[in-house]
Amino acid sequence: MTHVAFFGDGERSFALPPELIMELERKTGAGIGLLCRRVFARDFALADLLETIRLALIGGGASPKEAADLIAAYGAPRPISETFPLAAAILETVFFGSATKLDDANG
Repeated sequence: MTHVAFFGDGERSFALPPELIMELERKTGAGIGLLCRRVFARDFALADLLETIRLALIGGGASPKEAADLIAAYGAPRPISETFPLAAAILETVFFGSATKLDDANG
């Protein structure tokens, strides 16, 4: 499943197929269930958010370099309040099948 959202300078597709979920688990040191629980409970590391977005950009069709460049330009230097909703929506799509705007539901 794919999540589409504005990131950086335009609309982008974000997807985490199984092979990228395994890479996300490796990069964050947490299984996908634990990672989702951390993010949904807002008990996450910044790397959880940035790696989720970076790998989902790759899964959505961006090259690894393009994804890294987008994170460096539009992810890492921005306030967490801007990256959290996107990472949460990506993980909601992986976990539930579609984003339900967890950030709006939890205030």
